[in-house]
Amino acid sequence: MTEIVGIRFQNSGKVYYFSPDGLHLQMGDKVIVETAKGLEYGIVSIPNRNVNDENIASPLRSVVRLMNQEDFQTLEQNKQKEKKAFAVCEQKIAAHKLKMKLVDVSCAFDNSKLLFYFTSDNRVDFRELVKDLASVFRMRIELRQIGVRDEAKMFGGLGVCGREFCCRGYLGDFQPVSIKMAKEQGLSLNPTKISGTCGRLMCCLKHEQAAYEDLQKITPRVGSIVRTPHGKGRVEDANLITGKLRIRPENPDDVPYIIDRSEAEILKAGKPKVTKEEKELKKLEN
Repeated sequence: MTEIVGIRFQNSGKVYYFSPDGLHLQMGDKVIVETAKGLEYGIVSIPNRNVNDENIASPLRSVVRLMNQEDFQTLEQNKQKEKKAFAVCEQKIAAHKLKMKLVDVSCAFDNSKLLFYFTSDNRVDFRELVKDLASVFRMRIELRQIGVRDEAKMFGGLGVCGREFCCRGYLGDFQPVSIKMAKEQGLSLNPTKISGTCGRLMCCLKHEQAAYEDLQKITPRVGSIVRTPHGKGRVEDANLITGKLRIRPENPDDVPYIIDRSEAEILKAGKPKVTKEEKELKKLEN
């Protein structure tokens, strides 16, 4: 077992393990840590705890100290530099007529580097832009192209559910989301109803997918031929949550009826169909 603390370098970034190096830290404490890129500031998201050695990548880097007044002053100065860099970079982008949207600027704690995040539909030749920025700020310049999901994570906001974006609130890494998930969960395939503010499929589709997959294993698909207490029939509709099936009898003169899935014996399983609408919606997938 090894004692660790979990540190985030952004409000919703991935949690990294560090050695507390004798410090007893609480959630929310602001600290200076040693990283491969030099000293950086972060926020404690996991207080001191012991974890199995196989769950960590040794050797652990250490927490240097709790942030002091001087560190907070440096942090404030860096924030002012980031604001100035953002304005200057936007002017340079316009001057070079580059098709890119500046999203955020991050200044390394030790003032060794300025990192510019941007989005673009295509690859961008920003070599001249980097030279201009380096001549203004006299420090290392790095530009990083990000996706629209990363942009939403940086800005934050409220989803259609009224809660904070999942990516901003607690997701460390993005999970792949597919149209198949929306279909299997019985959701409308209307793009406006299953896509988030970023324009991609909502991350929350992933949350309940495992439960729906378990229910599908015990529920006949639509189109399946089944035997019921009322005779043979075809499944016209299936509600995974309630377990209710609407059955169309073999005799076309008989009216459909509702039964529980436990009353149906599958004689021939139905096959999933990929509609033209689903194919068109593939572009919403990450």
